[in-house]
Amino acid sequence: YSLCRANMASKDSNREKPPPLSIEIKATQDQFFVWREFVWGGIAGAFGEGMMHPVDTLKTRLQSQIIMNASQRQKSIPQMLRTVWVGDGLKGFYRGIAPGVTGSLATGATYFGVIESTKKWIEETHPNLGGHWVHFIAGAIGDTLGSFVYVPCEVIKQRMQIQGTSSSWSSFISRDSVPVKPRGDMYGYYTGMFQAGSSILKEQGPKGLYAGYWSTLARDVPFAGLMVYNVSFQ
Repeated sequence: YSLCRANMASKDSNREKPPPLSIEIKATQDQFFVWREFVWGGIAGAFGEGMMHPVDTLKTRLQSQIIMNASQRQKSIPQMLRTVWVGDGLKGFYRGIAPGVTGSLATGATYFGVIESTKKWIEETHPNLGGHWVHFIAGAIGDTLGSFVYVPCEVIKQRMQIQGTSSSWSSFISRDSVPVKPRGDMYGYYTGMFQAGSSILKEQGPKGLYAGYWSTLARDVPFAGLMVYNVSFQ
């Protein structure tokens, strides 16, 4: 009887321990979940950028016109819309879309992927930390790392948006009636994303590509942390 009880106890103890295979399956599922966040976050970011790029181009042109056209009367939204359409056509609205989509793709993947992995790490290393703080910190870290990729792409995108097509840019530079402020030609015409990036890096160094990095963090990091924090309430 004692032997039977010992055998039964041994079987019960074996049942309580999860088999190694289940642990491996769970680890694989966790890895898949993180990679899924990377992929879908990147796709969402790229899709949003592609859809809204024409609007962003119009906004960038409106914001920069006081720098480029120092003495001209500032254009309204309909006037700028017509200017881009007449000078560049449809492709003028999509100038700089390559760095825009690249930045949004990398940023979305980094942001959403880092959030999940960071939350898991914080929960394991600081189990006593409140769940809402975990979400806030993870969102802030995700946006900080995402901005490291986003800002250089944004700088390249905006400079290409301002220039428009090569014909319209050449026409703008050659017009004597339009005074250009110092360094307004932005180191020549950018033919593509990589050429623009290397040109900015050569002329200004890394600080040129990361112009506005800290102000971007000051704007986006608190919002990102609060957004993830609020989602955790739902």
